[in-house]
Amino acid sequence: MGKPFLKEYYLKFILYAVVIVLLNVAGLSLFFRFDLTANRIYSLSDASKQAVSTLSEPLNIKVFFSKNMPAPHNNTERYLKDLLTEYAAQAGRYFNFTFYNVSQETDMGDQANQNREMARDYGISPVQIRVMENDELKFKNAYMGLVILHGDLIEKIPAITTTDGLEYQLTCAIRKLNNKVSALLRQTDKINITMYISPGLNAIGPLIGLDGLPHLGDEVAAAVGNLNSKNLNIFQFERKDISDPDELEKVSKKYDLMALRWPDLPEKNIRAGSGTAGLVVEYKGKAWTLPLISAVEIPIIGTTYQMADPRGLEEEIAAVMEKLIGINKDIGYLSDHGGPTLGPDRMAMMQGQPGNGLSVFDQLVGSRYNIRQIPLKDEGIPEGLNCLVIAKPTKHFSDYELFRIDQALMKGTNIAVFADAFEEQQGQGGMMGMPSFAPIDTGLEKLLAHYGIQIQKAYVLDKNSYKQQLPQSQGGGEQAIYFAPVIKDDAINKDPVFMKNIKGLVAMQISPVKYLRGAQDETKVNAVRLLSSSDQAWLMEDNINLNPMFLSSPPSDSDLSTYDLAYLLEGQFTSYFKGKPVPEKEAGETDIQDEKKEEGPQPPEMSSKNIEGLEAGNRVIETSAPAKIFVLGCVQMLHDNMLDEEGRTTNATFLLNVIDHLNGDDGTALLRSKQQTLNPISDTDPLTKNIIKGFNVIGLCVIVFLFGLCVWFFRSMKKKKIAHMFG
Repeated sequence: MGKPFLKEYYLKFILYAVVIVLLNVAGLSLFFRFDLTANRIYSLSDASKQAVSTLSEPLNIKVFFSKNMPAPHNNTERYLKDLLTEYAAQAGRYFNFTFYNVSQETDMGDQANQNREMARDYGISPVQIRVMENDELKFKNAYMGLVILHGDLIEKIPAITTTDGLEYQLTCAIRKLNNKVSALLRQTDKINITMYISPGLNAIGPLIGLDGLPHLGDEVAAAVGNLNSKNLNIFQFERKDISDPDELEKVSKKYDLMALRWPDLPEKNIRAGSGTAGLVVEYKGKAWTLPLISAVEIPIIGTTYQMADPRGLEEEIAAVMEKLIGINKDIGYLSDHGGPTLGPDRMAMMQGQPGNGLSVFDQLVGSRYNIRQIPLKDEGIPEGLNCLVIAKPTKHFSDYELFRIDQALMKGTNIAVFADAFEEQQGQGGMMGMPSFAPIDTGLEKLLAHYGIQIQKAYVLDKNSYKQQLPQSQGGGEQAIYFAPVIKDDAINKDPVFMKNIKGLVAMQISPVKYLRGAQDETKVNAVRLLSSSDQAWLMEDNINLNPMFLSSPPSDSDLSTYDLAYLLEGQFTSYFKGKPVPEKEAGETDIQDEKKEEGPQPPEMSSKNIEGLEAGNRVIETSAPAKIFVLGCVQMLHDNMLDEEGRTTNATFLLNVIDHLNGDDGTALLRSKQQTLNPISDTDPLTKNIIKGFNVIGLCVIVFLFGLCVWFFRSMKKKKIAHMFG
């Protein structure tokens, strides 16, 4: 009787083992997994799937990652490998990736050395990381980068130190390569690169610390040749040696090249002369200058001279090429009417002030789009522009300039307005040397009011504001900066796709934005409130004073309220100039029709005569194509002190998502905000906190006690039942 039982036992064991093996084999080919995270951060976004599914040529990714790295870098490598596997599953045969071992501590020997040499050739250098070994903190060099090869084109991510935003970086790089290939194949004209260099510079090079100056010309020519081979031979290179002083003066003024002049140096056998060294990149009438020698003023030390690195010069030329041939979409930026300048505010920097430059904004947006600066008075708004950014205009718009903006909207150009209700004026009547604030009235306000938006002449102050840490010399603690509201999760509208993962923002000097009902046909124009203050806010309308030391305490609760801060209008708008004649131009303004004229032979005779009663109709587009208007009463959010260069803070993510939405790219906006650095816990009232605390302290103990009581009761009942059965 025992033997059949043993046979059955062994048979079941063998059968179970075979089933387990078969399940593991099936799992290798029928692999699937579930991503249960809220934002599906471990699954490819639709934008990433689209980017790799449209590949028409092989795309190879070479990853250089050191082995046996400590946490969290080992997790970064694992996440990167899983992410590339997901890309490969979506892309098919055109997507390939390879991990190269570049560790010195391995037994691979010459192969590891060759891999490190390959990484250096691609511009991937080791970075320093901190490791804990034998209870001692040490620094170690490690490779953590990759290059993407698509045909002859190369993009690289030199340092992958975190998983945050990694999918976004990879997808943007793949898209960029796709766009670059398409743009290069479309080109019929060459990009001309002219190197102007003076042979006389070779004599003074060693005297100013530039020993390698005699070889600079050959190195630059080799760098351009190397870059040309990677970009379908789009460059046409020419070297011009300039020795004639008159020609040097002419070229340096035309292309804004730095000219060096030196006196007679008899002891060095050097005669007085002048020279320059620079590259001029020209394409279809546009010119871009790259200096090969630059002068830097260093305090105490004085003027020092630096020579361009040929390898870095390749990257600069490639960046210029991308702007010239239009790899990215164009967006416009209104560059006149007193708005802040793109890039650093050099005038303010010279005066030792922070300034109002937008260098970080320019860098972040410029990595995704080609920003065209538009002087409205001189050039007008180009046809087919997707988006126009208007940032804090302070000078008056003529009716004809408003007509240009209105008609651009009618043709489908989306508009983003970052406005300010006041202009800060230094020494203009302020008390105790403090600045005064004058209301801004440019005429753009009446245009926005017609579309249904009004920016109130006030600043929003909020109890939920940024807290500044005070130094010990001022008593320590923190001070509330009421004019810097913290916009929390519950005050952000998550319905639009590009707003879904925005969890919190910090504004400064923000004005309330009011939606004017009835200004447009509400069946054709949809108004969406995006941001609002907390219900603990109030307004500062008169006698603006933003010194935290002099800000009055918040009013009583009955005077506190919530205010709308940003709106998005979408739909078909009615023109402000409907039923009105076309405004006349002011002196110096270019006719809107002149923008359409192309260079070439003009008619020999233009008649200025008119026939009485003859009229030109249909000059005003009265109803727009589907368009969008975004309005935020806070230009400070664009300034450098409110953004980070990596674009990972919520402020930067919000602004970039808005620009993407206005350009019809919600997929990239959703991908960018997939992983957020800010994920705050929801606010709870004191009563709820006390209930949760009481449950954790007392409730869990009561539950355990009741559970034990139930177990004791059922055991007692079971004992009685058994005793009754055998009693």
